Amino acid sequence: MRLHIIARGKIGRSPESELVDRYLKRISWPTKHSELPDTPDKGRGGDLPASDSPYKTIMLDEKGAQLSSVELARLLERWRDDGVREVRFLIGAADGFDDAARASADQLIAFGKATWPHLMARAMLAEQLFRATSIIANHPYHREG
Repeated sequence: MRLHIIARGKIGRSPESELVDRYLKRISWPTKHSELPDTPDKGRGGDLPASDSPYKTIMLDEKGAQLSSVELARLLERWRDDGVREVRFLIGAADGFDDAARASADQLIAFGKATWPHLMARAMLAEQLFRATSIIANHPYHREG
C-alpha cells in the first residue's frame, strides 16, 4: 500500500524538508510526496492528483481525532489488509479545510490541540508514518511507555 502525502504549499530546501525526506526514505512501503499550489483550483473541482486504484483519504485537521501511534498503525494495517492500494494524507493551506472537504475524508486526524506550522506538520506526519509501519513490522523503533 502506498502512503501519499499531498500538501498545499512548497516546502523548498529547509531543515523540515530534510526531515520529511529522511523519514520517507526509511519507510519500507511505497511512498509519494506531492505538493500543490497554496489554494485549490475550484474551477476544476480541486486539483488533487488522479489515482487509478482504490484509496482512502486522511486529512490533517484541527477537528480531527488524536490517534496514538499504535492506533494509526492499526488503521493503516486494517486498510492494507482490506485491499486499499493507497492512503492519501492531505495537509491543507493556511485556512485548513472547509466542512465539505472534511466530510469527504475517510478520517480526520490532529497532532494535538496546538496549531502547527505546515512544514512541521509535514515532518511530524512523515515520522508518524515511519513509526506506524515500524509498529506493523514489529520493528523496535517504537517503544510503548
